[in-house]
Amino acid sequence: MAIDIPLSAGATSVANREAFEFLARRDDVPGALGTREVKLLMTGVDTAAPVLYFINTNTFVFHFDFATKGLGMRIRRGQFNQETYFRDARKNIAATLLAFDDYLAPDGTKGLYALEFWPTDPVNANHVSLAFNAVRAGLPFAATLVAYQPAGETQQALAVAQKEQLASLGVRTIDTQDLFGSITYSPLNLGEGYGLLRVIEGARPNERPPTVRDVVIFKTLPNDLSHVAGVITEMPQTPLSHVNLKAKQNDTPNAYVKNASTDERVKPLIGKVVHYKVTPDDFNLDEATQADADAFLERVRPKLPQTPPRDLTVTQIRGLDGLTHADVKGYGAKAANVGELRRFLPRNVVPDGYAVPLSYYDTFMTETGLYDKARKMMGKKSFAADPAKREAALEKFRERIEDEKIPGALAKKLRAMQQMFPDETPLRCRSSTNNEDLEGFSGAGLYDSFTHRPDEGKIDKTIRQVWASLWNFRAYEEREFYRINHFATAMAVLVHPNFDDEGANGVAVTKNPYDPNFPGFYVNVQVGEELVTNPEGGAIPDEFLISAIGEQGEYETQYIRHSSLTNGKNVLTNEQIEALTEVMEQIQSHFRVVYGKQQDPAFAMDIEFKIAAGGGLIVKQARPWVE
Repeated sequence: MAIDIPLSAGATSVANREAFEFLARRDDVPGALGTREVKLLMTGVDTAAPVLYFINTNTFVFHFDFATKGLGMRIRRGQFNQETYFRDARKNIAATLLAFDDYLAPDGTKGLYALEFWPTDPVNANHVSLAFNAVRAGLPFAATLVAYQPAGETQQALAVAQKEQLASLGVRTIDTQDLFGSITYSPLNLGEGYGLLRVIEGARPNERPPTVRDVVIFKTLPNDLSHVAGVITEMPQTPLSHVNLKAKQNDTPNAYVKNASTDERVKPLIGKVVHYKVTPDDFNLDEATQADADAFLERVRPKLPQTPPRDLTVTQIRGLDGLTHADVKGYGAKAANVGELRRFLPRNVVPDGYAVPLSYYDTFMTETGLYDKARKMMGKKSFAADPAKREAALEKFRERIEDEKIPGALAKKLRAMQQMFPDETPLRCRSSTNNEDLEGFSGAGLYDSFTHRPDEGKIDKTIRQVWASLWNFRAYEEREFYRINHFATAMAVLVHPNFDDEGANGVAVTKNPYDPNFPGFYVNVQVGEELVTNPEGGAIPDEFLISAIGEQGEYETQYIRHSSLTNGKNVLTNEQIEALTEVMEQIQSHFRVVYGKQQDPAFAMDIEFKIAAGGGLIVKQARPWVE
């Protein structure tokens, strides 16, 4: 028998969308930000007359709280859990209804209400059917839009095994891949910005580069991106793409909008100054004035100049085993943190090599007169006024850096370092500036790394290429926006063997970004050498969440998307996921102490990893995660 409860607690039916929104709470769920959710509790499942309640999820975030405070059940949490989860013989069913308003079905129908259960709960077909039909009956305005979505590997495996039974019971099922592959709008970073609305497609040889005064529609994900006022992509992104990492760092609105450049809300505004806003439900574009844009830019830009710390008294090339996080001022955070990783992770998991200090770059730029040439370049009116001329001038300046000879004493030490590696070893030379991989500022994608092949001879030119990348257009624009002193920024170089023919590459965050109540990790990984952060050709990586949500706190993997290059197969094996999870636990625990964040629940590390040709895990980088 249904218990009569006030609407502030919940309801047994939802007549229309307005009523649904009254009961709904916005939540970040795997794959979507700010999704409207309504928790569900069905009681009397073991009787002939079960009752479904749509919980007012603003009042009761947890099913147990609704059961005891909303329905007045006199029951302990442990007993409630035993009667609600993980067992076929249960008295209650706990579920969630998620509104995906931007889902577009193959027949053109817009919108979907996904019925989900706790991801590790092996809900059998009969119970799925019971809840599914009760939701449809209680949601008359959207009965045809309800679908069961198996939320984790446990339920996905069960749904496959019980596919025919679910179909015979009339349960519409949708898997995660189909759900998120059919979304037409996905907010990646909420916020607002002002700028000239432009469309950029692929290479732009004769096109002005985008700047902080532009809101840009990218038809494909860019391989590099300078600081802009807002981003819209026509290709799906993941939260760990370089585009979104930069958006988070710079508080830039960023969203995926299917066919944005031809959208009738967008097309008339292309070429005009706009106010762009990304919200959980939709994006907004309105025409604005240049005065509006200028005023907004001044509000969000730092008021005072900034000087990144560096220690130029450090003059020795050091092996990574002699480096710790404390050496960041001399070698940059990337190199220092790789040295720190080698202190506590197995040696075969972290690359071995050397770090060239920041002082080498500074000596090179001083003794060759390149600092003076940079000042002369930056002093020209056309450089400051015209982004296209600025980009061209920076490109010529990088070429000049690459062509200059390294002073003899430095060159001799660099060659001695090169000779410490076995003959015929390809070497990866990676940027490690004093202006990236920092707390609150990742600098993701600003600078370049290069591979030095054995047949290229001396390593000097490859080192100069890395140094030159400090003067990339995107890096210069970023520093200029933040008023960072270009001449106090310096480039160290991390050198280690290159990993050829890798099995996979990925990025991960050492926390559960969707539900801080349960420890976990968020992972993007792609097969082979196809980049996760800057994919070409619209390739989509595996995207999944590992969280400790099992009955006994065990980990469960929830796939959000599968790689577009593997025909639906997982990129990583279960054994590789277990190895990665174990390493991420250690990284989170260790660096929480290193950064003094033991009491900060939001702290996490952003890591890059590879699966080597032989199948082993390699962690190549760790830096603080920037929200």
